[in-house]
This record gives sequence, structure tokens and C-alpha cells, in this order.
Amino acid sequence: MNQTFPPGLYIVATPIGNLSDLSPRAAATLAGVDLILAEDKRVTAKLMHHIGAKVPMRAYNDHSDARARDEVLAMLPAKAVALVSDAGTPLISDPGYKLVRAARAAGLNVQTVPGPSAPIAALALAGLPTDRFLFMGFLPAKQKARRDAIAEVKSLRASMVLLESGPRLGACLADLGDLLGPRDAAVVREISKLHEEVASGTLSELAERYADAGPKGEIVIVIGPPPEAAAASDDDLDVALDEALTRLTPSRAAKEVAEALNIPRKRAYARALERSGG
Repeated sequence: MNQTFPPGLYIVATPIGNLSDLSPRAAATLAGVDLILAEDKRVTAKLMHHIGAKVPMRAYNDHSDARARDEVLAMLPAKAVALVSDAGTPLISDPGYKLVRAARAAGLNVQTVPGPSAPIAALALAGLPTDRFLFMGFLPAKQKARRDAIAEVKSLRASMVLLESGPRLGACLADLGDLLGPRDAAVVREISKLHEEVASGTLSELAERYADAGPKGEIVIVIGPPPEAAAASDDDLDVALDEALTRLTPSRAAKEVAEALNIPRKRAYARALERSGG
């Protein structure tokens, strides 16, 4: 049993580009555990060579099944096991959440060694609102499924963070621009590496920029929230209510119009009663 690190699961964030971003605590953890669960052992081997440590590794990725998870769980009462992804924070668009959930349910020791995360780094670089954001991972590769996923969140008043590959970047940006409108956005790539780049503009401008050929490297798209809608005027309210009242009771008409115009239901209902003579 490892005496430095108590038995359990250690979720260790690794660099997303620059190996110097590995924290001292992360390096010590990776060097001191009994086993490392790696998304790709070849990638993690380079990191271990960088810190001058050798620790047994085992592949643990999207293809790992319940049997592999149970084998790891059986080790945790006696061994310190680190979970890493190829880059960044494990479980963020990477495998592992089922293992963490099962370990916690079994009452086993689970700790995190936080560090680099591409979505958070991209948010910091993009220069867009960060007080509220949605991380969507990779959108579907097929266009219809991708557009359906975008449509589900188009009304959300928050910034969005997506991951994408170079070959699909132009098509993805075109669909985003078509469905979300002229929002401010940024394409951030190769974070912390030699050729780090941030391209800013509207979604349509960025779609045009990358229409012919997507860039190489790891890519994050950051999209700003929708612009604030102008407050509905009394004339807007009256027009909407007059149409709704031809189909609905004042109460139902007020509810429908209040939701459509994003105004208080009380205001819509009072006006509906006036327009209906109620």
C-alpha cells in the first residue's frame, strides 16, 4: 500500500498544452500513486517522462466497460489510483463520471487535484460575459442533430462554450450563426501552446473565415449571450392580446402573451380584461 497517498481515487488535471502548467501537487500525486488510469497511455507516458516518474498505467477510456470499472473499484480500498485524461480536467467531455459516482456510492475516498481546463481557459481568453455560461461539449457531427441541439438552447441567456474539430468548424459555425443570429463569438485554439490564437467576430463572420478550411489543433468556440430584447410597448401588447383574445379566454390569452413578450403576467392580464371588456 502506498504510504504517501491514502487509498482511493485521485482525479488529476493535466496540462492542455504547455507541460509547465502541471501543478506541483498534480506532479507529486502522479508520481506517488500506485496506478494511473489513462485515457491514452502513450500521451500520459510523455507527461510522466516530463516529471521523471514511472508508475504503472492502465487504459481507461470511452471504450472501458462495466467490468473494467468494477475491477478498478475493487482496487480502491487498498490502492491509490489516479484518473487522468489526455489533456485538462478529467470528466469534462472525457470518460470517468460513472467510476467517480460508483466510488462515492461505495464510500471510498475520492479527491480532486484541480488544474487546467480548456473551456475555462477559453472563456478567460474570449472577452465575452462569463457570469453565466453553458458548456455543451461536442455538438453532434450530423447536421440535423447538430441544429436540433442548438435550437434547444437558443433562448438561453448565457454564454455558450463548445468543443469542435478543425474539419467541422466551418459547418458548425454556419449552423450556429443561422440559428442564433449575429452574436459575438470567439474561436480559441491551441491554448497555452506556441501557436495559441483567438479569432473574434460575429458567428457569421467566423463561419466565413473558416468556411474553406478549418485550422489545426484543439478548438473551443465561445458564444456570447443573446442581446437584451427591447421591452414590449403597450401597442405591442395590445396587438398580441387582440389576436389571442379571438381564440382564448382573457386569462389564457394573458398567459400566452406574457410568455411570448417576456412581460409580467399581471400586466398582460390587466390589459386583457380591458381589451375584452371584462
